[in-house]
Amino acid sequence: MNNCVETTPLGSGPLAGLLAVRDSKDTAGPAVLFSPAAWEDFVDALR
Repeated sequence: MNNCVETTPLGSGPLAGLLAVRDSKDTAGPAVLFSPAAWEDFVDALR
């Protein structure tokens, strides 16, 4: 499979502290925002 995501923490502004996640093959596409704890829970559930 060729599925890729990229993540980055948002460091300033009203969304500071959230993690943005998007499809790395569609860099102009939307991002889904997670709290760090929610992202960690999601990743743990995938394991």
